[in-house]
Amino acid sequence: MNTAVQIDDYARRLYAASGDKAEYEAAQKARDCEARGAEAEADQWRKVRERIRILRGPNAS
Repeated sequence: MNTAVQIDDYARRLYAASGDKAEYEAAQKARDCEARGAEAEADQWRKVRERIRILRGPNAS
């Protein structure tokens, strides 16, 4: 995942497959990457998480 288009596409597919759990999954993958020292990959997962948050929309109150 390098470009914004690829990140957006992956986020959409992950959200379609996992629903509301997708944001958690992306955050967990980012933490796992950080733990093993893969900062560039962790940054990409954080971007995926941000995009999923946008796709989900605001929380209902």
